[in-house]
Amino acid sequence: MRMHVMLGPMSSSSFRWGALAVLCAVIFLDALDVSMVGVALPSIQADLGLSTSSLQWVVSGYVLGYGGLLLLGGRTADLLGRRRVFLVALGVFAVASLLGGIVDNGALLIAARFVKGVSAAFTAPAALSIITTTFPEGPVRNKALSIFTASGASGFSLGLVLSGFLTELGWRWTFLMPVPVAIIALVAALKVLDRGAEERAAGGHDILGAVLITASMLLLVFTVVQAPEVGWGSFRTIGSLAVTAALLALFVFVEQRLKHPLVRLGILRSAPIVRANVGLVILFGSYVGFQFVMMQYFQNLLHWSALQTALAFLPAGLLVAITSTKMGDFADRFGTGKLIVVGSAALAGGYTIFLGIDGDPSVAFQVLPGMLLLGVAFALSFPALNIQATNGVKDDEQGLASGLLNTSGQVGGAVVLAAVTAVLTSQSTGGLSIEALRAAVVVSLVLGIAGLAISATGLRVRKAPPVVETEKVLETV
Repeated sequence: MRMHVMLGPMSSSSFRWGALAVLCAVIFLDALDVSMVGVALPSIQADLGLSTSSLQWVVSGYVLGYGGLLLLGGRTADLLGRRRVFLVALGVFAVASLLGGIVDNGALLIAARFVKGVSAAFTAPAALSIITTTFPEGPVRNKALSIFTASGASGFSLGLVLSGFLTELGWRWTFLMPVPVAIIALVAALKVLDRGAEERAAGGHDILGAVLITASMLLLVFTVVQAPEVGWGSFRTIGSLAVTAALLALFVFVEQRLKHPLVRLGILRSAPIVRANVGLVILFGSYVGFQFVMMQYFQNLLHWSALQTALAFLPAGLLVAITSTKMGDFADRFGTGKLIVVGSAALAGGYTIFLGIDGDPSVAFQVLPGMLLLGVAFALSFPALNIQATNGVKDDEQGLASGLLNTSGQVGGAVVLAAVTAVLTSQSTGGLSIEALRAAVVVSLVLGIAGLAISATGLRVRKAPPVVETEKVLETV
């Protein structure tokens, strides 16, 4: 039986879209936090006296908390109530942001970043599932999802630009700036998020499944983050990957035998949902790796300032922000499959342009066109992937579907970043070079081409009726 959020007096358009505005502000903050710290890292290292290996954990700590607990966060929102989980996690995010801006110790800063990642692991799937249970499936929901996902993509892209400005004032502002925004969003959420979003899904609490999947995700992210430092072929890395595989196998075994599992594995019988999750692994993962390479290129080889580096990424962010309200209409008209294919082609094209980087790049004919193509890729693919990943899913499993999708993106980012770092390190024995940077860009390009090939398979699938049960194989695109 499908559950629907009852908006009561808040069912008017103004309150519904007001709630969307609050949710968009929070996902913007979550995405902002992923990218904003990047430009500030050199200043953080100098001020706190961190080693290079410790410094990476300022970024990895957030990814570890976020990617490791997303599935648990999504299912918790279903079981305990989306509004309740969203509000508590947002409050934790605000406190952790404040602590991150005032600490004077590297370990405490990393701990604050981990807590922020954990809070985002609960706010992101809760917010997405509130939207998918508030807006009926179809054009209205597609429009809402396109605005929501574009807010996340804009936050990720513009985080670099904003970080460039804030770092000029002091790196602590990159942590303190989100605090008042989070508090304002929290107060607004208390007013505009209807208590209907506190409805709980039927079923028990799968404690064992939660422990197994959380442990396996945490160990996987931790392993791939550490692998470039300890070695991919080391006993520690191979052993950790083996334990991760064993935990995942045990998780699957347990979930198949429970009446109320944490993850109903039948949801993965849906080809569109699987393609959407694989697509986000490729989109987000390849771009995180590419962004890391370009930071090295712009700042360490071209000796651009933090602000110049940030501005290089501005065109992509602006393009995503400007086109955000149109993606839902495009999805209704052309279908998500076609948007993802075109976006994947733009992604591969953007990476191809950057294969030609040298010591004196043309901003007008190389940097700008490449960034604009990547902006097109995110503008088209990111909303379409979110729509495809949640269409046809029952209301009481929207948190699960959202958690799966967000987990795919975060784990993809961690894995590809580790691979890119390994390539860059192995090719830079005599110091950072153009050749090493090009080799690292190839990793993102190969993934982009693979994403194009995978997304193209969805065009051959015939469109199914708009509403289907998740126990059946979904054939919508």
